[in-house]
Amino acid sequence: MALPQTAATPNADPSRLAPHRIRRCTYRRLISVELKRERIYDVECLFPDRKVSVPLGDLDSALGICNTCTAPHIFRPDED
Repeated sequence: MALPQTAATPNADPSRLAPHRIRRCTYRRLISVELKRERIYDVECLFPDRKVSVPLGDLDSALGICNTCTAPHIFRPDED
């Protein structure tokens, strides 16, 4: 039986919430950026040869780019 989830409260810890849904890619690199009490990541794309990275910005700006990518065999099998 599934357990009901509680709704997010306004004073909930924002680092525990997951507002983003970005497809899992084998060529993406997430870089943790340390800021005061915030969890922020910069995103880089390493497609096609993993030698040169292309900066995509933070998760908000990379979300649209990564989710519309049409490169073949780039996403993990459970994402197709």
